[in-house]
Amino acid sequence: MSLMHRLPDLLRRLPKAFGEGVGRTAIAAGGGGSGGGSVLLSRGSIRHVAFYPVPPLKTAAAVPVTDDMPAAETPCEPGSAGQTIVFSDVRLDRGGMRTLAGIDLVLGERRIGLLGLNGSGKSSLLKLMVGLLAPTSGSVSIDGLSPTDDAAAVRRRTGFLFQSADNQIVYPIVREDLAFGLEGSAEEAAAAIAGALGRLGIGRLADRRIHELSGGERQLVALAGVLARGPRTILFDEPTSQLDLANRNRLCGVLDGLPQQAVVVTHDLDLVAGFDRVLVVGDGRIVADGDPADAVAFYRRRYG
Repeated sequence: MSLMHRLPDLLRRLPKAFGEGVGRTAIAAGGGGSGGGSVLLSRGSIRHVAFYPVPPLKTAAAVPVTDDMPAAETPCEPGSAGQTIVFSDVRLDRGGMRTLAGIDLVLGERRIGLLGLNGSGKSSLLKLMVGLLAPTSGSVSIDGLSPTDDAAAVRRRTGFLFQSADNQIVYPIVREDLAFGLEGSAEEAAAAIAGALGRLGIGRLADRRIHELSGGERQLVALAGVLARGPRTILFDEPTSQLDLANRNRLCGVLDGLPQQAVVVTHDLDLVAGFDRVLVVGDGRIVADGDPADAVAFYRRRYG
């Protein structure tokens, strides 16, 4: 049996191996089986950054998937208003070093870009929004909820797409992977899966094996896993950095058409050209904040 097939069983054994008390900020990960179930892993889980029970995987095949299916209704329907993200005098220290300091922001636009050199703190800003990191001082809120104290509620409404799709994909079959962690009945879960794959035009991949997919296809599958949960906001951590030009352009088109609010960390200056607001992060602080043209011009002058 391959490691991918054994992984759900291995995950179920983790609480016994490491103890049951993994902390309030743990993230759900789980396996299949006829009865469902879930386990908790520590901050930084490979899954969809959410607390969810795991439904039986065999129910996911209830709805045939095509490439042009409409998205199913979900707890946070696509097209609903985005969220207001507030940073109040946030400081973040990691490994005894300052990562962020003096961050005061109110973010409510539909498309927000975050630019900065490697190590500037931009990805840390993103992780603070879903409680993958907790501020050393100050506070972060998403529609009035704390990403650390109200993690389950925040993560139901806020999806996170990691830079590498392999950090989010657990199961060997696309349809099974998207079923992982979905709430609701078997029929609702199957409809959500079909809708998410159809929205991205990858319904044909539903029964494919993950290892057979290209890097661009895996990235779209990871995004479909986020969309199936119906978030109001999706956080993207350098979504195009590992893609070739064709898949980069495809993902950009998908991003442009999504109704959800999006906050995107990127080095791709062309990607943010049509955004509502772009921020530049430098040395742990916000050093520019404005429309895309002005922010990109500042970035080029300072770091070009």
